Amino acid sequence: MTREASVVASLVEMADTLTDDFDIVELLTGLADRCVKLLGVSAAGVMLTSPAGSLRLVAYSSEAMRVVELFELQAHEGPCLDAYRTGERVEHENLSAGSGRWPRFATVAVEAGFQSAFAMPLRLRDKTIGALNLFSADQSPMSEEDVLVARAFADLAAISVVQHGIAAETQRVNEQLTQALESRVLIEQAKGVIFERVGIDMAEAFSRLRNYARANNLRLTEVARAAIDGTLPAQAWEPVSPTT
Repeated sequence: MTREASVVASLVEMADTLTDDFDIVELLTGLADRCVKLLGVSAAGVMLTSPAGSLRLVAYSSEAMRVVELFELQAHEGPCLDAYRTGERVEHENLSAGSGRWPRFATVAVEAGFQSAFAMPLRLRDKTIGALNLFSADQSPMSEEDVLVARAFADLAAISVVQHGIAAETQRVNEQLTQALESRVLIEQAKGVIFERVGIDMAEAFSRLRNYARANNLRLTEVARAAIDGTLPAQAWEPVSPTT
C-alpha cells in the first residue's frame, strides 16, 4: 500500500468509528499513533480544553510524550499551548535546552530525546477546543504534504469530539470534553493498578489493557473500570503469546 493510500485508509477507518457510542480516548490515541506512523514524527499528543477553559492531556503515543506534555501544562509554555491560545498552527521549531521560545519546555523535551516540535489547533468553526502536538527526534521539518495530513488529522480529532451534533453546541462540546477527560483519568488509574499487580511499566500496562479491549470488542474505559474494581480477568494483563 502506498503512503497516500495508507493516509486515506487511516482517515476512512477513523471516520468509521464515529458512531453514537465511540470511545473518544481510544480514537484520539489511535490518531496519535497514526501521526507517528504516517508523518515521520517521533511522538504525538492531543490536548483538549476542559469546560473550565484549561487544557488537559487526553491522548499520547508514548510515555515520553506524556511526561513532556504534562510538563508543558505545568510550565504554561510550549507549542501545544501556543497553538491553542492563538488558534493558529505553530510552525516547525528546533529545540535547544534552556533557550528559544519555550526555554523550560525545551530543556525537558531535549532531555526526553526530542529535537523539534510542531503543533496544530483543534478547531470547530471559530472555536478552538484543543491542540495536536508533534515532536521529532531530529530537526528536519515536515514536508508541506505531511502538514496537510496533520491538518486533516487535527480536523478529524475536533470533529470526533463534537460529532453528536451542532445543535446546543456549547453544552454538547462541554459534555464531550468532560467525558474525555474523565475517561483519561480512569485509564491512568487502571494503568497504576496493572503496574502494582504485575510489575510492568506504565506503557506496557496501557498496551495490554488496550489489546484486551480490542480483542474482546470492549470499550477501553470499560476495561479500565473493571481493572480498578477488581473484576477484570487476569488474562487481560498477561502478555500476548506470539503466533506461530
